[in-house]
Amino acid sequence: MSLPRAWLAALPAYLWSGWGAVASLLLFVAAWEGIAAAYGPLVLPDPRSAFATLHRLIAEGSAGPELAATARRALLGFALSVVAGSVLGLAAGVSMTASAMSRPLVTVLMGTPPIAWLVLALLWFGAGDGTPVFTVFVASFPVVFVGALQGSRTLDNHLKTMAESFRLPPRMMLFDLYLPHVVSYLFPAWIAALGMSWKVVVMAELLATQDGVGAALAVSRAHLDTATTLAWIAAVVGLLLAVEYLVLEPVRREVERWREASAPGGGQ
Repeated sequence: MSLPRAWLAALPAYLWSGWGAVASLLLFVAAWEGIAAAYGPLVLPDPRSAFATLHRLIAEGSAGPELAATARRALLGFALSVVAGSVLGLAAGVSMTASAMSRPLVTVLMGTPPIAWLVLALLWFGAGDGTPVFTVFVASFPVVFVGALQGSRTLDNHLKTMAESFRLPPRMMLFDLYLPHVVSYLFPAWIAALGMSWKVVVMAELLATQDGVGAALAVSRAHLDTATTLAWIAAVVGLLLAVEYLVLEPVRREVERWREASAPGGGQ
């Protein structure tokens, strides 16, 4: 069966499995409604007001360009961190010396607050796309690097020895042994880095750019417009959920189907 047909066949089960995520979102909206009723619209507007404001922004055409600018910067920084972190992490995992030497550097990168990198990026790149993209990259890189490092370091030596003793072809070694194991570590790291990318890019835009959701949030803050602020936050979160559950999650399920086949009784 071809890959598109396999995805279409698995789509109903995948959509049904998302009921837990939908339930958690509904619970969050219910809690939001309760807090808004308790404290009033000045402190926290109710969900209907926020989503109505978001609908107005979309209808006016002002939401699209801002979301596109934020998505472009977040995804570019995320893509750079995925490529660099995955390659360097896998390379470091092959050598014990490289793994030991990289550990303090990763600790420094993970321990440095993103706001510190943002200030440095402003000095280096000025107000423009370079600042949020660099800040996203340097904040997400160590997360991906650690995932790739752990994936390459935890490969079962018994499986590796058995594959070598049976003289498996290099292609089978790569796609049936190394790649599935490494990807099972990489995907959680990529998803964590994706979430961090959206948070960091909005913070960077708030201080460094004239467009994007961060800049729009700065305007709504200056106007004390809480409903518009929540509308922009809901738009960013919705876009993040769409990327994760409509793009990354189906790919993750496809590449990890090997787990089902290798589980006890999976081949029956």
